[in-house]
Amino acid sequence: MNRCRPLWPFWVLVAIALGFDAVNGEYARRTMSRLLAQPIYRDAVLSGKFLGALIVLAIALLTLWLMMTGLGILFLGLPPSAADVVRGTAYLAATLAYAGVWLALALAFSTLIRSPATSALAALSVWLVLTMFWGMVAPLIAGALAPIDPLNPMTVVTQFETQQAIARLSPEKLYGEVAAILLNPAARSVGPLFFDQVEGAIAGAPLPTMQSLIIVWPQFSGMIAAMILLFTLAYVVFQRQEIRA
Repeated sequence: MNRCRPLWPFWVLVAIALGFDAVNGEYARRTMSRLLAQPIYRDAVLSGKFLGALIVLAIALLTLWLMMTGLGILFLGLPPSAADVVRGTAYLAATLAYAGVWLALALAFSTLIRSPATSALAALSVWLVLTMFWGMVAPLIAGALAPIDPLNPMTVVTQFETQQAIARLSPEKLYGEVAAILLNPAARSVGPLFFDQVEGAIAGAPLPTMQSLIIVWPQFSGMIAAMILLFTLAYVVFQRQEIRA
């Protein structure tokens, strides 16, 4: 997981670069009215820009994934097992979903803000807050929402669960949990392990691939939901905008 962490900002920057001027760039170049003068619907314009950028990200990620797989086979001399291929494919899909969230965010800012430079700075600012500082903000919010009662030990668990829920509002947290489970077959939980989770298990034994996928499915679906929600916001705003020549 730690070896893959340095690549995360790269894909975020690529996604933001592909989407920050998708709409307001057309306004700045005064080409939006000429584009919509063609027999093209508004929703087709926005959907095409989003899907086109997402396909570019998918091709780049797939190429890198195949290259790393080929280098692994070349240097190790061992082909990956079926479980490894499934884990790698799931990790590839999670990375695409993670990049798609920031692409949708940049597209939403591009629709809301007319200046391309301002929309790019806004998207980068949100990324910095959610990536660098959200881990420090989440405990403070959880402490205010669910304070610990010294006479009730269960309040400690409640505060921890609240902190986890708030931290998972960040796509970086969701993607980190997915990477931790998929890249480490021995991992059994994204949080602290309880006795019933390790009862009867052999220490260090890999978890079946399907079980790992079940563990990270909420995080993966959360990233997909965030991407759809942000694209829907951009879609509604773009449909209501007035286009002038």
